[in-house]
Amino acid sequence: MQDSPGFGVHHSMDAAAKAFHRLIHTRRSIRHFQPRPVPEELARRVLSAACRAPSAHNRQPWRFAVLAQGTLRQELVARMEAQWRRDLEADGMQPGRIEATVARGRERLLRAPLLVLVFLTMAEMDRYPDARRQQAEHTMAVQSVAMAGALLLLAAQAQGLGACWVCAPLFAPQVVRETLGLPEGWEAQGAVLLGYPAEEGEKKSRCSLEEVAVWF
Repeated sequence: MQDSPGFGVHHSMDAAAKAFHRLIHTRRSIRHFQPRPVPEELARRVLSAACRAPSAHNRQPWRFAVLAQGTLRQELVARMEAQWRRDLEADGMQPGRIEATVARGRERLLRAPLLVLVFLTMAEMDRYPDARRQQAEHTMAVQSVAMAGALLLLAAQAQGLGACWVCAPLFAPQVVRETLGLPEGWEAQGAVLLGYPAEEGEKKSRCSLEEVAVWF
């Protein structure tokens, strides 16, 4: 006797829900990768999933720049490193600590098989005559790009890849734009290290629901 359509749908949804919850509960930030390259088809699949994110007015303000290992990425990291160094020196950080901080960031950005830089653009977003609403519109674009970033991380996990969001480009947006020759309106938000994991990643504690949610 065949299952009724209703039973089949319920069973399928239940399995999908379990798979999704397993995906989000097993995701880790991966910072160490195997040396093997990520196939372009697989990287495209992950980025296509990120583009399914919801966005304000459906304007899809996210943009991506994908860098394999090579001279361009080395130049980008070197120029970003110079900016970080100037900022840390201005903060009064001790030279030894500056070197350790910069070296750690350099190693992560150069060693990942792929570096996916994440940007937002306001080109298609609404325009307002007052600063209050215009700031809200920009925040909506940031939220949209953040949701795309979250889907990117989950899609990487689902495809057997490791990923980690880093904020370094946010601190050197002009350097990033000029080095890569990108449009003026592309605002750097962060980057995703992407590759086949060489570690399980550290399991981090999370706040309980009671600590972060109120119910009315």
